[in-house]
Amino acid sequence: MNYGISVLFRAIPLIMALFCFGYGTFIYVLGDDPNRLVAGSVVFSLGMICIALFATAATIIRQIIHTYGRNSKYALPIIGYLAAVVTIISGIVIFSSANSPSSFVAGHVVAGVGLITVCVATAATSSTRFSLIPANAKDTGHDVPQNAFTAGQERVLKGIAVIASAAAWIWAFVLLGQSEIHVAYFVAGHVMIGLACICTSLIALVATIARQVRNVYSATERNRWPKLVLLMGTVSLVWGVFVVFADSSSTNGVIGFIMVGLGLVCYSISSKVILLAKIWRHEFKLSNRIPIIPILTALTCLFLAAFAFELGTIHEDYFIPARVLTGLGAICFTLFSIVSILESGTSSK
Repeated sequence: MNYGISVLFRAIPLIMALFCFGYGTFIYVLGDDPNRLVAGSVVFSLGMICIALFATAATIIRQIIHTYGRNSKYALPIIGYLAAVVTIISGIVIFSSANSPSSFVAGHVVAGVGLITVCVATAATSSTRFSLIPANAKDTGHDVPQNAFTAGQERVLKGIAVIASAAAWIWAFVLLGQSEIHVAYFVAGHVMIGLACICTSLIALVATIARQVRNVYSATERNRWPKLVLLMGTVSLVWGVFVVFADSSSTNGVIGFIMVGLGLVCYSISSKVILLAKIWRHEFKLSNRIPIIPILTALTCLFLAAFAFELGTIHEDYFIPARVLTGLGAICFTLFSIVSILESGTSSK
């Protein structure tokens, strides 16, 4: 990877973050419609995921081009975790002071996005020793390198992702359990299910990176972790489709579109997990084709957003999924940058 390409791949997450911040703000300030509160807040918060993804991208790239220093080692993960903390606190403040169903939904979803950002920041932390992975992949034994993570550090990294994921799942079912109180609980609970699927997918990514860094990644894991991510993507996507067809109401359509989009983000994450699994001590000739996956998911999000925009001309409820799907497309495109960096860093060519 030359320096120019490295700058481009680091710029993509920042550009997508600026897009989410700018577009989210634009949606929010353009009127006082409750739908703008939800769509604007959620799209803006998606930019925080891009910031954490930038931390991941910069962490890996600096190791590839040999400009990784002590300051970067600590500053980049901290940036990711700060973005996560700010997002979670913002979400809690929004729904704690909720004076409308819209702010209730917006707050819970933003907080859920913050949990995803925690997992992405943990992926950035696990990538701080990414340079060991290419060397370990060429090894035939399972000796832990001297400067790799300790077993305890590996458990902490995986534990953070597991806790964030568990919090999202519990949060989702608590909301769904109270859905009889108000439809806002029903909406927030279903969207949180999709967010929990993404958090669970990121457990696989964190575990894959950490275990390959320690040179303890097993043949069984080459199938287990990719299958987990694909399962989560399918759960969110199928659940979303089911919700749409289970009832013809516009509320169900809103939930369904968003859950399908969140499932597509899981599939984008799968590209990273699949790539790392396929190249581990095996030659995989199609490794340079794997970055196509997040490109396809990004395009699918944008195509779905186009349909949602058209549905929005018929019913105002579709205002939210049209905008949120656009933001999810930005997340998928950012993941294209990450998987391309991984492909470059692990390529034997």
